Amino acid sequence: MSEKRTKKRTVATFGKYFTAPSLKDARKRRKDEDSEIIRDSFEVPEDMVNAGIGRKYYIRTYGCQMNEHDTEVMAGIFELLGYEKTELTAEADIILLNTCAVRDTAENKVFGELGHLKYLKASRPDLLLGVCGCMSQEEEVVDTILRKHQHVDMIFGTHNIHRLPQLIKEAYMNKEMVVEVWSQEGDIIENLPKTRLGDLKAWVNITYGCDKFCTYCIIPYTRGKERSRLPEDILAEVEELAQKGYQEITLLGQNVNSYGNDLNGGVYGFANLLEAVQKIAIPRVRFTTSHPWEFTDEMIKIISKGGNMMPHVHLPVQSGSSAILRKMGRLYTREEYLTLYNKIRKNIPNVSITTDIIVGFPNETAEQFEETASLVEQCAFDGAYTFIYSQRDGTPAAKLNDNVPIQEKKQRLQTLNALVNEAALKRNGHFLGEVVEVLVHGESKKNAAVLSGYTPQNKLVNFVGGKDLIGKRLEVKVIQVKNWTLDGEVHNG
Repeated sequence: MSEKRTKKRTVATFGKYFTAPSLKDARKRRKDEDSEIIRDSFEVPEDMVNAGIGRKYYIRTYGCQMNEHDTEVMAGIFELLGYEKTELTAEADIILLNTCAVRDTAENKVFGELGHLKYLKASRPDLLLGVCGCMSQEEEVVDTILRKHQHVDMIFGTHNIHRLPQLIKEAYMNKEMVVEVWSQEGDIIENLPKTRLGDLKAWVNITYGCDKFCTYCIIPYTRGKERSRLPEDILAEVEELAQKGYQEITLLGQNVNSYGNDLNGGVYGFANLLEAVQKIAIPRVRFTTSHPWEFTDEMIKIISKGGNMMPHVHLPVQSGSSAILRKMGRLYTREEYLTLYNKIRKNIPNVSITTDIIVGFPNETAEQFEETASLVEQCAFDGAYTFIYSQRDGTPAAKLNDNVPIQEKKQRLQTLNALVNEAALKRNGHFLGEVVEVLVHGESKKNAAVLSGYTPQNKLVNFVGGKDLIGKRLEVKVIQVKNWTLDGEVHNG
């Protein structure tokens, strides 16, 4: 790593040093020098080569697709060291909890799991227990672990995953807890090993970090500034996946449509990348997550051409009230969102649109919630992830006085979910009797005798079929619709 970049990082080993979340400082970081593309940063210490032979690793992943992708990288590093994957904590020699900081419920689950693992650690002192991911970037979280969970052996953040071999070595050699958290990082580390979670679908990172600074969100502070991979690196990865027979890729970023803003003045953006990926022989291409801000006409035009571009757009609205959107820092109004929504519906054939919605934002009035409810009724989304507002320390929204009682928030969520379910069932009703293409993922989670897969619109379809159909794309006739799934039967023409 260059001397310049080394000076910008914050490293703490056997101690801690953090930069508390600061909106002013975080905004200023975007004006710093460009990110570096580092292709030779990953290395295995000589005395760690084959260190994992005869040992097993276990990773529990919380949160978003970005965390899942990070888990794939860490799994790749473990297996390069000779470790074998296990699904049982009781068999593991190293356990990592890859954490999420978006909502307090996710954090509570992690702390609960640390409590359970204390007994396993007590019975097996040689077991290494680590906490990584977004929670590790929060000073308060690390303080809590240091005070209440001293059986944890190592803590590291989102920016130094490539140093996992060195961290394991330090944890084995030293009796003190190893804490290494880089509070700021702007580099892109290429050529890291990966162990994909399957051989059918794959995540392809195109950006890291976020510069949108929604007032309720901790991600810009835990994931760092927006930085884009070079187009040639992304396209080479997609080409390789196509050659290996992968059927579907998802282009991944905190805000995919910000792609390229930090490269050569933004002359090559997300629409250009989509157009290039559209020419690669991989059957299905998706992307997540998009932001209504910067969702361009060029993007809509490329997706509308079809081909391997799947007709599904996840377009988080968060609120139907322009006043609340302004307090959230979302940079669009209700009317602007509806204009974009209708444009997507009009121009992309058979598109499905899903969204994210937060209720109970600080000081949200009953009238403002009704604006959200009416927007849901007007849009009739194909689906929505709905949440009660979760305060994140260090974000601007955490400073707001919240006078909405928790019971009122729960009632609003219940009302909203009823509207979302009604709209989703109505949208699914359009598929009844239709023959749809399904990419078969595997057995249903609820019934091993039933297979499941997804349509181009990202609708989950369950049907009876032989295991030889897994991994194939085939035609299925829809015979029953539910709020979130479709039931079908294999169509024989």
